[in-house]
Amino acid sequence: MQAYVLRRLGVLILTLLLISIIVFLVMRVIPGDPAQIILGTEANPEILAQVRERLGLDRPLLAQYLDWLRGLFTGDLGWSFHYDLPVASLIASRLLVTGPLAALALLVTIIIAIPLGIYAATHHNRPGDWGIMIFSQLGISIPEFWLGILLILLFAVYARWFPAGGFTGWGEGPLGALRSLLLPALALGFVRAAVITRMTRSSLLEVLGEEYVRTARGKGLAERVVIYKHALRNSLISVVTVLGLQLGGLLAGTIIIESVFYLPGMGRLVILAISQRDLPVVQGIVLFIAAVIILVNFLVDLLYGLLDPRIRYD
Repeated sequence: MQAYVLRRLGVLILTLLLISIIVFLVMRVIPGDPAQIILGTEANPEILAQVRERLGLDRPLLAQYLDWLRGLFTGDLGWSFHYDLPVASLIASRLLVTGPLAALALLVTIIIAIPLGIYAATHHNRPGDWGIMIFSQLGISIPEFWLGILLILLFAVYARWFPAGGFTGWGEGPLGALRSLLLPALALGFVRAAVITRMTRSSLLEVLGEEYVRTARGKGLAERVVIYKHALRNSLISVVTVLGLQLGGLLAGTIIIESVFYLPGMGRLVILAISQRDLPVVQGIVLFIAAVIILVNFLVDLLYGLLDPRIRYD
């Protein structure tokens, strides 16, 4: 087990190193001069040169990358060109919105998908199964931003149950903040719930056809015990795998949803940073999201052993 964990950690570090190189180079290839954007198109060339020197943009690319890489090992993600603040503090402040939003969307996904997937599998080829499959197909087909706009029209404009956008802040009370995040979380979670519903259904159907499930039924065990104690646990392995992969989609989906609902999270921050050519902010956010996705999938791999004791990490 320890050897497996060490190997995976080594792969994790190498992957992050490769991602950092790609992100750094891509940001330097994108057209646009950060100093020109800061000062404007009519700026004096001498002042432009001074700003580039102050930002370190006049140095060789290798020297810029190595300085940024050294900072990463100490938790320093760089300094924002536009906000004149440490990138780490900007990410931490916006994470107070994006983190709960992603967690709430994941909770919505699980609450919707797992029960519907179980019901569809246990009512295979019946009207309930067909209805759930239609629901999941609709969920996969609907874009998140369109669903977000539809939710705003229904529950904010017409019903006036929720705010149409903005974020009240956690200082005003957790209920108000969660109320601001519920509609965007539903928009994010609904699409992913459609995918997880289909995965839960197909995985559980496959397990229900296994020999040990037929043996459990032959012993006279109640159907509820057969499904929830014997079949569901093994079927969750593939579901957990897809949930781990869906987290990346959740974090990426916040970029659009936060713009639709005008939430001050990492999604809106990265869009503004790209338009402002704030290179350190974009690099820091992309690397942070990549690290979260890689870490979650690493934890998912370790979770397999808890779901299925037959799995060994030798």
